[in-house]
Amino acid sequence: MKKVFKEIPGAVVAPRGFTASGVFCDIKRLGTGKGSNKGPKRDLALIVSECAATVAGMFTTNQVCAAPVKICVPRVKKGAARAVVINSGNANACTGKQGMKDAADMVLFTELALNVPRGSVLVGSTGRIGVTLPMDEVRAGIIEAAVELGSTPAHADHAVEAIMTSDSRPKQIAIEFKLAGKTVCLGGMCKGAGMIQPGMSATGARPAALPHGGLHATMLGFITTDAAIPAKVLQAALEQAVAQSFNRITVDGDMSTNDTVLVLANGMAGHGKLSAADRATFQAALNHVCLELAKKIVRDGEGVHRVVTVKVSGAKSVKEADQAARAVANSALVKTSWHGGDPNWGRIIDALGYSAATIVEEQVDIGYAASGSKKILWSLKRGQPTKATYAALCAAAAPKEFDLHINLNLGSASAVMYAADLTEEYVEFNKGDVTDPTTLGG
Repeated sequence: MKKVFKEIPGAVVAPRGFTASGVFCDIKRLGTGKGSNKGPKRDLALIVSECAATVAGMFTTNQVCAAPVKICVPRVKKGAARAVVINSGNANACTGKQGMKDAADMVLFTELALNVPRGSVLVGSTGRIGVTLPMDEVRAGIIEAAVELGSTPAHADHAVEAIMTSDSRPKQIAIEFKLAGKTVCLGGMCKGAGMIQPGMSATGARPAALPHGGLHATMLGFITTDAAIPAKVLQAALEQAVAQSFNRITVDGDMSTNDTVLVLANGMAGHGKLSAADRATFQAALNHVCLELAKKIVRDGEGVHRVVTVKVSGAKSVKEADQAARAVANSALVKTSWHGGDPNWGRIIDALGYSAATIVEEQVDIGYAASGSKKILWSLKRGQPTKATYAALCAAAAPKEFDLHINLNLGSASAVMYAADLTEEYVEFNKGDVTDPTTLGG
């Protein structure tokens, strides 16, 4: 039975012992960039635990990865952390030795500003690739953010604003639940709207974690909890949660150089030893938070009008189900037909056919359903059109969110992708104008 969790205010500061802040220090350069980049918008955030916390992380498997990722991977392996510093407006990617020095300086300067042990701060960056960080502004921002730390919902709002780039709205959540008789909180925030098809692993090495992980603007996610979870257990839990959430979304099929998800658990809820049932509850809670955040990213995708949950079943293997789902979810022709509300099953079966999955034309079923509904209107059965009317199919593909069901009828494996349509607004937003550098994105 699916667990229902109570949502509460506070996001990353909802769990005991966590503070956060977000400040404007002109990393983005006032008046430049796109979307939320323009204007005096906060662009540096801190998340801090009052005490040592266990930590787990998942990172981009892009073979070109940013300096913050290279800094974080070995630190997360040690299993403990106190804080995370995040900047927007600059990805610190493809910045060579200077970029590595700047990322190392960011964490060291934060450790000094917070008076926490060396090696206990993690770092995330998002924004334009190939530009070095304005470190004078970064240092000033870290000092200000350290002073501004607090534990109110407003502090969480400031932090999430500071990590946004082309996002049109903040993405955050917090829930509470019981573990070992104590009330425990789990909070999170994330950013992402473009350059979205994460495929993260624990080390940044391919393949991405678990069979559901794919190899494909940056998405960043930061999660806090006052539960007491050993680092190895927390890492395994995060790998499972990311595999069915952040690694299941696509806006444009592009994997960022900076994709990162971090979770800190400081144990301040004060519960005792967790039973197997408690561990299952924590896993369900982490799964819930990660999936809710991931869906918020797709819904806020650049230019997105429709969100489609692509559900593939009947594949020979999980890998093949994933390959089929991604082929459909990333097809430009399929995505543009979704934008037009066109139930064009021809484009869908074509994408299935060129995928790496085993497809037998005479076995394929394709249908539409309202989000979460078991009532499916089939447009194709065993490779042949059904008697469903075009008007009925158009109505099924008209909502802002709907499910696309694909049954390959060749096995028992399945996969899900949360995908977006492709719109004129996406092209307009991303093409920029080379005569006006302030219009160019990351």
